[in-house]
Amino acid sequence: MKRPVYLSLASTVLRAMRAGELTGGDRLPTHRDLAFQLEISVQTVSRAYDELIRVGAISGQVGRGTFVTGELAEGTSPHFYLPEEERRSLIDLSILKPVGDQIHVDHMRNALRALTENLPAEVVHSFRPANTAHAYDTTARKWLKYCGVDLDAQSALITNGNTAAMTVALMTVANPGDLVVTEEIGHHTLNPLARYLGLRLTGLRTDSDGILPQAFQAACSNQTVKALYLMPTGLGPHLTTMSTARRIELVEIAREHDVFIIESDAWGPLQSVRPAPFAMLAPERTLYFTSLTKCLMPGLRVGYLVVPDALSAAARNRHLVTNWMATSMMVEIASRWIDDGTALTLVNWQIKAAFKRNEIAAACLQGLPFLKNPTGLHVWLPLSERDETKFIEAARQLGVAVAPGASFCISDTPHESAVRICLGGVSEIELSNGLAAIRKLFLKQDEPVLTRDVVSI
Repeated sequence: MKRPVYLSLASTVLRAMRAGELTGGDRLPTHRDLAFQLEISVQTVSRAYDELIRVGAISGQVGRGTFVTGELAEGTSPHFYLPEEERRSLIDLSILKPVGDQIHVDHMRNALRALTENLPAEVVHSFRPANTAHAYDTTARKWLKYCGVDLDAQSALITNGNTAAMTVALMTVANPGDLVVTEEIGHHTLNPLARYLGLRLTGLRTDSDGILPQAFQAACSNQTVKALYLMPTGLGPHLTTMSTARRIELVEIAREHDVFIIESDAWGPLQSVRPAPFAMLAPERTLYFTSLTKCLMPGLRVGYLVVPDALSAAARNRHLVTNWMATSMMVEIASRWIDDGTALTLVNWQIKAAFKRNEIAAACLQGLPFLKNPTGLHVWLPLSERDETKFIEAARQLGVAVAPGASFCISDTPHESAVRICLGGVSEIELSNGLAAIRKLFLKQDEPVLTRDVVSI
């Protein structure tokens, strides 16, 4: 299996940094110039630079260029630079994916066979987003109801998954220089995306119920806040499901200061018992998005972005310039599955699989202070006084890759030393072995402490 070119390029830069061939402050070629020199696409260079920015190896400065930082971000230990043989031998618990099995391959094969027998001409010839999306409006609304969103004074926009929806949502409510606030330990792609869009981003203090209302109020009182970005239903690193009472408090503050709310619900109906979404509590100012990628299968990149009608035209225009339209073939398959019940069958399968994975995690990590959710796709393990970077490197030496807590830190203030351990991307045997290695590493010097659970409301 060949390694993607963008990862090879990113690895070359990291090796040059480690060898002292690149040092802090060195300016890298532009995307276009490097692509020309290496005879590869500009997109490939961009993906390599994005990966290097994610781990803190380089930084992009608008109007100036891209520069080497001199060191990786605190807590970051990327394994993509490893030799191919070593990388393939890792039990990779760093990537958040749903549990996959033959059932998903079989359903996709059946869907593709059905398309060969009954493929609407519009799927092949679709070009105008408005006309194409209109045909799938009913199934979009049906799926959103499963997520607790009953459209009324809102519009639904079909996207190529969550990332596209998140980008459009941010571009719709905020302009370069505007301030967006979010959880202090939050969405790991929000930091780089905000930088690319020229937005200011601040993390707010949280407790076991999510963002503290007083922290949100203080932020709004001290400066103009354009949007509040939230993962309120189990999706965040700490797996917090925010109570209805806390949601109402935050809505009241958002209305007082005229702040938009962006609600990320990427797991969708994986949590069947949940409080009402912000999209229902404050439909006039909430942009809500979800997709089928995390709760059904990674290859089905179909998402739904719900926006207030007043922002509908703006959101559609932003989607046009960034994506033009969702891929009609994927949307056709998703809509058929929603209509015939396949989608719900796969969600229910995923709920059972995720529940079992969490039972495995609870057994393997018994006595460790990890946070979990009964049907979540990851656990969060605080490391106390342990050095995060050294812990991740030691785990890698044991053949296990985990995600550093630093990747999820929004604020510049010191963060808790922790790792995120994903449960869905490997087999049950690999998961058990990987978790056993993590447990052994954690208990190497310390006595075990009690486990804490995060329970859905």
